[in-house]
Amino acid sequence: MRTLIPALFCLLAFGALAGCRPSDEADDTSGVPSVGERIEQAAEDLTVERSAQEEWLDDQLFALGTGLKGKVGIAVYDPARGRMMHFKGTQLYPQQSVSKLWVALSALDMADAGRLDLSETATVRNGDLAVFHSPIRQSVAAQGSFTTSYADFISRALTQSDNTANDMVLRRVGGSDAVRRVLARKGFADIRFGPGERLMQSAIAGLEWRQSYALGDTFFEVRKTVPHDVRTAAFDAYVDDPVDGASPVAIASALARLESGELLSDTSTARFLGWLGEVRSGPNRLKGGLPEGWSIAHKTGTGQVLDIVEPGQPADQAGYNDVGILTAPDGSVYTVAVMIGRTQVPIPVRMDMMHGVVRAVAGYHEMVTGAGAPAEETAQQSNIAGKP
Repeated sequence: MRTLIPALFCLLAFGALAGCRPSDEADDTSGVPSVGERIEQAAEDLTVERSAQEEWLDDQLFALGTGLKGKVGIAVYDPARGRMMHFKGTQLYPQQSVSKLWVALSALDMADAGRLDLSETATVRNGDLAVFHSPIRQSVAAQGSFTTSYADFISRALTQSDNTANDMVLRRVGGSDAVRRVLARKGFADIRFGPGERLMQSAIAGLEWRQSYALGDTFFEVRKTVPHDVRTAAFDAYVDDPVDGASPVAIASALARLESGELLSDTSTARFLGWLGEVRSGPNRLKGGLPEGWSIAHKTGTGQVLDIVEPGQPADQAGYNDVGILTAPDGSVYTVAVMIGRTQVPIPVRMDMMHGVVRAVAGYHEMVTGAGAPAEETAQQSNIAGKP
């Protein structure tokens, strides 16, 4: 039987058990507890008993996590009951573009403090372009430059996962160290932030960044020239200790606090959640498993493939993620983080596993709200191949 470890969750998500209130304070009704306080309250006792519904969901996550060959972490948080269920959810996994969440958070935090007007504009030129996915690159190529507001840059970074847009916002908020300070101030102990897209992706490939890599297919062509042993060593080092690593438990906690309005002003919270609800990437990841009437606000992350194998042979990928806020038809909210740190299994199999997680959450919701038991065992519905 897998065990829920809420006290460890408190330590990881909030940095210190000293912040957890003693059990005799849990019944204090003088004020409405925050999501952070609810999580701390749930973390008071290592031996707290779980309900049958929690046991069921925990079993589902275990089956789904062990059913996909690779490094997998899953976390599901139920804010209404202050309960976190997870499979290997306290380990660190590569975030990749999931980390765009923290850049947006930092920018909106600055806006709330009056230190950033989101209508302020900036211009992208060739020297600002990032590597990999960046639709802005086409505009710069056609026009020589591209000017828009920081609000639009944030929107593009989240909804289109545009790396150049994200880098523009990152520079405006003060760089990677500034984002790390925001994460520390908000109490996110198990969420790292890397050096930025260009430096990080180059290092994963065993390269040192040059701005010419942002143009055309230059990065991919240069990457082919890296000796296989050098590239493999760099790839392995990243997966084993990701500079942008985060735990699914910490991300699920952060999303719950975002949704509750604890992290930002009401205006910024609504704006942030609105952007996440418009995300275009990953329509067949978590979103593809939504039952009728459910919705999701989410962010995906996708890392490099170690494509040094023979044609037709499976290759390792470092980071294939989706994290988000699920909303049931009755308005109930659950936060979910599915992070695949390394795997060779086909993409449709990964998507199917993510669909299984969403179905498991929906089944759990039916049970805790009295709507009935799930029709079938959710994990068994997932046709997961490539099992260990």
